[in-house]
Amino acid sequence: MKYLLQLLSLMLVSQTAFPKTDFAKKETLPAFEIYSKKHQAIILYDKEGTSLDSIASHLLAEDIYKVSHYKPKVVTNISEVEGNVIVIGTIASKLVNTFIDKKTIKDGFEKQWESYLYKVIDKPTSKIKKAFIIAGTNPRGTAYGVFDLSEKMGVSPWYWWSDVPVVQQNELVLSQNLFQSKAPSVKFRGIFLNDEDWGLRPWAAKTFEPEVGNIGPKTYAKIFELLLRLKANTIWPAMHEGTTAFFNIPGNAKIAETYQIVVGTSHAEPMLRNNVDEWKEKEMGHFNYVSNRDNVYKYWEDRVKESKNVDAIYTIGMRGVHDSKMEGVKTNKEGAELLKQIIKDQRKLFETHINPDATKVPQAFTVYKEVLDLYEEGLQVPDDVTLVWTDDNYGYIRRLSNEQEQKRSGGGGVYYHASYWGRPHDYLWVESVHPALLREEMMKAYQANCKEIWILNVGDLKAIEYSTQLFLDMGYDANSFEDASNVKKHMSTFYSSIFGKTYGKSIADLKWDYFDLAFERKPEFMGWSQTEPTTKTKQTAYNPFYFGDENQTRINKYQNLENQVGFLKDKLPKDLQDSYFQLVYYPAKAASLMNKKFLYADKANIYGKQGRLNAKEYALKSENAFNEIKSITQEYNQVANGRWNGMMDMSPRNLPVFQMPTIETPLQTESADSVGILVENETDSSIQDSKLPTYSHNSNTSHFIDIFLKKAEVVSWKLQNLPDWVIANKKSGVLNANESNNERIQISIDWNKWNKKQPKSTQFTINYGNKIKSINLNIDVNSIDLPKKSFIAMEDKVVIYAQNYSSIQNKNPYKWEKIDGLGYSKAAMQAYPMATAALQTDNLAKVAPRLEYQINLGNPDAFSNPELILYSVPTLPSTTKQGVRVGVQWNEEPIQIVDFVTQGRSEEWKQNVLSNKAAKKIALKSTNKGTNTLKIYMIDEGVALDYFYLNLNKNNPVPYSLLPETAKE
Repeated sequence: MKYLLQLLSLMLVSQTAFPKTDFAKKETLPAFEIYSKKHQAIILYDKEGTSLDSIASHLLAEDIYKVSHYKPKVVTNISEVEGNVIVIGTIASKLVNTFIDKKTIKDGFEKQWESYLYKVIDKPTSKIKKAFIIAGTNPRGTAYGVFDLSEKMGVSPWYWWSDVPVVQQNELVLSQNLFQSKAPSVKFRGIFLNDEDWGLRPWAAKTFEPEVGNIGPKTYAKIFELLLRLKANTIWPAMHEGTTAFFNIPGNAKIAETYQIVVGTSHAEPMLRNNVDEWKEKEMGHFNYVSNRDNVYKYWEDRVKESKNVDAIYTIGMRGVHDSKMEGVKTNKEGAELLKQIIKDQRKLFETHINPDATKVPQAFTVYKEVLDLYEEGLQVPDDVTLVWTDDNYGYIRRLSNEQEQKRSGGGGVYYHASYWGRPHDYLWVESVHPALLREEMMKAYQANCKEIWILNVGDLKAIEYSTQLFLDMGYDANSFEDASNVKKHMSTFYSSIFGKTYGKSIADLKWDYFDLAFERKPEFMGWSQTEPTTKTKQTAYNPFYFGDENQTRINKYQNLENQVGFLKDKLPKDLQDSYFQLVYYPAKAASLMNKKFLYADKANIYGKQGRLNAKEYALKSENAFNEIKSITQEYNQVANGRWNGMMDMSPRNLPVFQMPTIETPLQTESADSVGILVENETDSSIQDSKLPTYSHNSNTSHFIDIFLKKAEVVSWKLQNLPDWVIANKKSGVLNANESNNERIQISIDWNKWNKKQPKSTQFTINYGNKIKSINLNIDVNSIDLPKKSFIAMEDKVVIYAQNYSSIQNKNPYKWEKIDGLGYSKAAMQAYPMATAALQTDNLAKVAPRLEYQINLGNPDAFSNPELILYSVPTLPSTTKQGVRVGVQWNEEPIQIVDFVTQGRSEEWKQNVLSNKAAKKIALKSTNKGTNTLKIYMIDEGVALDYFYLNLNKNNPVPYSLLPETAKE
């Protein structure tokens, strides 16, 4: 099949896509044949350019070969070329200027940061028929242009790291007008390789680079190539215990120079030093600038001398040897004073060994953990130094530049986690940071003028592929992500570029479901344990008796995810299987199995205490899930013919959550009953007259009844006296210890058969053996005359998603804005705009935007101490002058100020980040029969309201997960 590469038709594939063409004008674009029967292009690059020009040129030749099986000749001498030639170099190079008339380039383009242009030129010389120019404003800009072309030909940036196959083509012909890219949104964009103990390092040491036995230049060359293909430019090298320091492995610094990658270091590694590996306490003394200044100073000076020609960003300041507090100070005031002196001394080193003007040396001050407290103490950081703000390790940025800080010449930046080791619990295993949260937090940072440095902690990199792509794409073209709905489009484009349009959209949809489930509770958090200190796992918060069996609901959602990924796996062609296993199948399957392991263990333990025979079945299911995680992890390490052997570990740090849960199924005891019957919302099967949860008129709700064996007997059962308007999915059956020892009966209402004249309550029975149990059923008719979509009470609760307000009132420029995809409800309401002052709280009803919700309640006399629980995404204050506040008004009660802010590493903060929600309760003093009004007033920017839960009976449990809204259907 003849293939015409029309780059213009692929505009939506890349954020750096080619400009639109008005096809109505029937404009003929300059065509350039890379490979056809008539023409085979040669690649010409600037021999006077940098090594990156050579790397990009040779990689482009390899990419063309991957697509067409034609490998272009790569040369540096213009006299050697004829026919069609691809010219690669910087815009200022002598080679490029041989071809391009600079008058055709827009003013100011040459001064743009890391930009590139494309241009087709006919007959530039007598020997050259056509030239396709790829010219950058610097070597990285040139490389971005080259790799953008490669991606549009069909070579994914992840072709090597995720084994993405390339679609073969018979011809490669492009059509291209002059195109000039815009500058990246963020100047320095990159990744931090961290906590690499269970993947990247063992894989590099044993599989990919055994000659080094660590993460060496061969590994970094592949990482740097990926960064350039993703239009990134910065690395914070791996630095964990056991990893040899970047500068201490021969070739590492050189390979960074070769690929033109900027080297920086983390918050705990000032002056390009890896303290964990390089600071030898026995020889050098304590890493203490108070008691051991001379040794510390020399330690830094040696690295500055060594790295003076390295393209680097120096982290300044000081912390402990490994992610700990600075030694030698007792108070924040002492710490701030010492840091002031340390920074002064460090800048003196720059002036002595790199540049007499320290402001010309790129520097960053990372405001991480306790360093934020020292900064807030009044530490003055030189204006040219970039303030790099950080998240709380769980995706919520702790602080952003205020109005004054946004004016700093050094600008602002962000260090963000997609992987983390530490308290309250690690998440180092599979990707789990929700794309909607990543977008929301980073765009919030961008709006606060934090545009100088963006670094993503990717852990081992291999398991964080999509988050890496999204983060770096946002850093390159932030404006494309101002609309929150574009994240889903981006995900669809990403997976379609790998798996094709036939499967890409479906894969993106199921990956979104995967992230939704992980947002509710990451797989690593399902043991309800913590670390530092490490605690044992315990029962989850998913209730198996209430809310339709919250435990089983989550199992079902994961089973559905498993079914989908398995179905697609069976349909995909063989060449996509390796990539699919790594990017989609393993994380989805592993997350599902981790959830099943604990949720089945819960059922085994809980049902065992009730004497249910099926408790042992759930214990076996839990164990099978544990064993299957082992199996698929072994499979991961053999995928792609063993290329990734050692990359995946099913138990990073060997924490309790990765082990088999403790299941204490009691031995069967003598029981008066052979059979137990338990109705939803009840926990005691000995109750004689059980009552199903109340059914609201016209709702499609069903409730369950469990009937189960306690002894190894055969027992028949049957429902009797069931009205014709009551639907049961099963009306009779036989319990048999060897076949079916339990049944779950779902009871719902046929509203077409029920009418107002019929009773609002009924009773039916379950006959089993020679016994009978009565079941009461009630119908709530309070909503009959209400309009559809009205919020109503169901089973003593009201559930409202913040996005579904009854009315909204915004006050320009302040407004509530829906953020698609964010939160449990999948669309949080967030306070905008960012970088604004908080609203005054003394007159909220007049000055503040508000959300209003109309709620219809039945008989208030039946309520017991009702309370309103407001759930928000647990964002943090954007500046020291902000909180995370809203004003809440119930009916005509006074407005109450609610602040979702948390302090330090408090228990409240821990529970917030483990669950990705913040909750605040308000006791209600008044409830009206009929309409009640809830008003939420804006105070602080960034507050992201998720959903509200009105608990009308405090004796009832509160669900962990999100329930469907209680709205009239």
